[in-house]
Amino acid sequence: MHNISRQEFSSWLLSSSILVVLVVFATGSTVFALGAQATRALTPRQLEIEKQQQRLASFSEEERRDAVMRLGAMRLAAASRVCLTALADPSPIVRAVAAHAILALGPEESASKLIPILNDNDDFVRREVAYSLGQTRSRRATAPLNERLLSDKEDGVRAAAAIALGEIADEAAVVVLATVLSPQPSAQRKEKRKRKDERNPFVLRAIAAALGRIRSRAGVPALLTALANEGLPGDVRREAARALGLIGDPVAVPALRTASSAEDPYLARIAHESLRKITP
Repeated sequence: MHNISRQEFSSWLLSSSILVVLVVFATGSTVFALGAQATRALTPRQLEIEKQQQRLASFSEEERRDAVMRLGAMRLAAASRVCLTALADPSPIVRAVAAHAILALGPEESASKLIPILNDNDDFVRREVAYSLGQTRSRRATAPLNERLLSDKEDGVRAAAAIALGEIADEAAVVVLATVLSPQPSAQRKEKRKRKDERNPFVLRAIAAALGRIRSRAGVPALLTALANEGLPGDVRREAARALGLIGDPVAVPALRTASSAEDPYLARIAHESLRKITP
């Protein structure tokens, strides 16, 4: 066996240590370079999405809300997908903003993610979710929105549900909308345990407008009843007159002629305009 001196051994050991350090440094530099290269390969939009996704982990409610707003403003499916986790955020304001920010996912996927949130404990969140469901135009949201209109305790949520139903324009909503606008005695008995007659003018006006947007003749009887009901606020009767013109059923002509002579000049004008749509 070849004997080496202590000095030679120490020199060999030092050389080996330096070599190891150089290898580690070179490897680390390569990894860092690859990471930097991968970062440079991301597009500016991808970098922005990544940045906002990191902000969603912040303890600050305001920072999370701002991140969701920025992601939603990009109107990209990839950005909206990042916002899905915000639908379960502890903060109601963040959940409400997320309800709008996910819409770039497309109508059906957005609706499927939003419908469960219609039962959120916070009425502000439920209202914003209802508005967002209207923007999806997805008919799968009709039944859940009907339920909100019938049973929610908050006027703002019921009005938002009615507006959303009008935007979706599904005829399956007409029966519920008509029943709430102008309940018939039989319908009142059926719904007695579920809700009281709607009294909020904003909700009633939203319902009348929704029936006009859906344009189903099945809504005409309820609209005629509302138009003839002088106990209702003027803006509800005006919206009923406008809706009858949009539907265009000739059966509404006598009622609209009567309303065109109403003391309320705004109602009279709208009734006259609706008459011209039906009988040009």
